[in-house]
Amino acid sequence: MSVRAIGILAQARHFCRLGGVLRQSNRYAVGALNVALGTQRSPADLSCRRFATETKQADASVDKHEFQAETRQLLDIVARSLYSDQEVFVRELISNASDALEKFRYTALSTGEAELSGKDRPLEIRITTDKPQMQLIIQDTGIGMTKEELISNLGTIARSGSKQFLEQMKNEKQASDAISNIIGQFGVGFYSAFIVAQRVEVYTRAATPNAPGLRWSTDGSGTYQIEEVQDVDLGTKIVLHLKTECREYADEDRIRTVIKKYSNFVGSPILLNGKQANEIKPLWLLDPQSISMEQHHDFYRFISNSFDVPRFTLHYNADVPLLIHALLYFPEGKPGLFEMSRDGNTGVALYTRKVLIQSKTEHLLPKWLRFVKGVVDSEDIPLNLSRELLQNSAIIRKLSSVLTSRVIRFLQERAKKQPEEYENFYRDYGLFLKEGIVTSSDSAEKEEIAKLLRFDSSKADGAEGRMSLEDYYTSVGLEQKNIYYLAAPNRVLAESSPYYESLKKRNELVLFCYEPYDELVLMQLGKYKQKNLVSVEKEMREDSKDPSAATDYGEGSLLRSELDSLIPWIQDELQGQVVKVKATSRLDTHPCVVTVEEMAAARHFIRTQSHQVPEANRFALLQPELEINPKHPIIKKLDKLRVSDTELAKLITKQLFANAMVGAGLAEDPRMLLTNMNELLTKALDKY
Repeated sequence: MSVRAIGILAQARHFCRLGGVLRQSNRYAVGALNVALGTQRSPADLSCRRFATETKQADASVDKHEFQAETRQLLDIVARSLYSDQEVFVRELISNASDALEKFRYTALSTGEAELSGKDRPLEIRITTDKPQMQLIIQDTGIGMTKEELISNLGTIARSGSKQFLEQMKNEKQASDAISNIIGQFGVGFYSAFIVAQRVEVYTRAATPNAPGLRWSTDGSGTYQIEEVQDVDLGTKIVLHLKTECREYADEDRIRTVIKKYSNFVGSPILLNGKQANEIKPLWLLDPQSISMEQHHDFYRFISNSFDVPRFTLHYNADVPLLIHALLYFPEGKPGLFEMSRDGNTGVALYTRKVLIQSKTEHLLPKWLRFVKGVVDSEDIPLNLSRELLQNSAIIRKLSSVLTSRVIRFLQERAKKQPEEYENFYRDYGLFLKEGIVTSSDSAEKEEIAKLLRFDSSKADGAEGRMSLEDYYTSVGLEQKNIYYLAAPNRVLAESSPYYESLKKRNELVLFCYEPYDELVLMQLGKYKQKNLVSVEKEMREDSKDPSAATDYGEGSLLRSELDSLIPWIQDELQGQVVKVKATSRLDTHPCVVTVEEMAAARHFIRTQSHQVPEANRFALLQPELEINPKHPIIKKLDKLRVSDTELAKLITKQLFANAMVGAGLAEDPRMLLTNMNELLTKALDKY
């Protein structure tokens, strides 16, 4: 391998240390560079090298530098393949300008008056659009550059002047504010200009006494040159001569939209054609006590593109385990159609040092919190070279875990401190909390979310409101091992349910679940603290398995010998539909009831998939058991009719089973009842 090739590969490794690898989708573009280099290295081994050989021409006033052939190809990759969106070049150049201003602020504080020029000038970023000339001009009044810095910073791809500046300040205590405001880290942002520009000119003058004005220019194809020029302001001005197909970036409204999207919270004023374009403050970095309600409302409407106001506001700052500044809002309005869909994006934007990285960030919060709007800013987030993609999934998972835990804890606090407001929130957004329990893989997190659930209960009246699982847990003794719940469409049907009768007689506390998915959520949760979550249907079925269950069915019930004849007869009539028929003492006003092993799962199956399964197979899957009440008048009359009027007895038996299936919520279509019911009525009225 030649000395030149060894040098290229060494710089390639430097590039990898600074920025990571190029995106997977760019491998074909990078392949052309491999050919030019004469190597077969993977994209992870590619580097950014010095722009030029720095061979000076005869002209004493202009330094002209020639690009190396492979560097031109690498520049083309940076300009065309590194960034997913054209418009991000505006973000990159504004970030560079902001860094230049921060460097000037720090230098002005740390050096003497004589060592710096123009200390009192306004520190701002000025952007000018020129449609006729197809130009975009971005100017800052910051630190500026010397000739050596021009060659060093603009003559080397992936050499970050901002990163070098941070390295110099690391051991200086007073530099902490400046460090937190410096954005750049990879040294490739400037070259994003070539996404839209056919030629770039840089005018700069360093903020040191007697520094000359300099002009750096290139079309990115063959050479760049540096020359001294007159009448250059302190700072740096970048003039982009736009490509014809990119003329939209010479339009003021287009640039204003991009600034609002990516750079609205940059610390220094951004003047677009003389008018400030970034007037909204980054509230998440301010003292929470200093922010007014009106500011929160304005900021919420800005980030959420909505017209309502936030119901709750969470302003969260942390130093450990990660440096986090978060401002999260819980909407007052009801969730929209897109929020209800799990395909919708989360509403939280990700920033690093006040610069937008992603407006809709996957994995920052779990899907079930997609209704939360807001901003998260963290300097610890690992980014790829283009600052568009997140790297190091372990840190992202940790950040997500910290944020999710804080949101859950915040809602628990609201439930205690603002119960009425929380009740209204739960009415609108409780479905998302239940989704969190079903989708979370962390049992501890499930239980924390479960503390936010609210249910009606058998002992509640209108004044008491709904009950939490924690309320249930503390209201019953430690000796009770179960938390009982009953699924029903409403309170009237819950209180009249055959499954509730025995628990009602025992004065047991039962939670009433009115939403069809509530019982699935509780079944998925399984336990709350040390108590099992048990549906009353399952409790009834388990109790009937107990060999010590009562055989005395009460005064006026059928005799044991009568039951021994009736039960096999019913089982024969319902062959293929029930797996077992038995008597129970747990019913009072109902003639019979159907039980299955997992009622919640069975009901879900009936609602979603039973139409795909033949009826015989459906009963085989459900394995229903029919429990009859031996003291109920219908059952007692049925025992007589099976001898005196067999046909009528058969119709009554089928109707009883159909009624029980409807009562259990296991009937695919309740309208099927009508056929057998009409036959039964016809038979019953034959005598009249």
